[in-house]
Amino acid sequence: MVMRFYSNAVSQASRTVASGIAIVGFLLIGFGVLIFALPQLFAFLAAAMFFLAGVGCFGTAIRIFLAQQRIDNATNAGEPTVYRQNVRIHTQHHDEDV
Repeated sequence: MVMRFYSNAVSQASRTVASGIAIVGFLLIGFGVLIFALPQLFAFLAAAMFFLAGVGCFGTAIRIFLAQQRIDNATNAGEPTVYRQNVRIHTQHHDEDV
């Protein structure tokens, strides 16, 4: 008599995982062959990705520097900016009205 300690669902799940790993393996083998066959193309693509990432970092740094400069100018001016004119702060506690 054969005793099974796992269900059909476990068997199906393990087959699904194995097929997923096989597909990923085939894709990695294919990419490896493409990189081996066309190294100049992939080197150009990698260089382009690094260049675009560098431009993005530089642009973000410039925006942060400009925002910090605006904040410094607003605090050094001593005058409230336009969006703070005619603002009143009420400090009334609602507990005291009772």
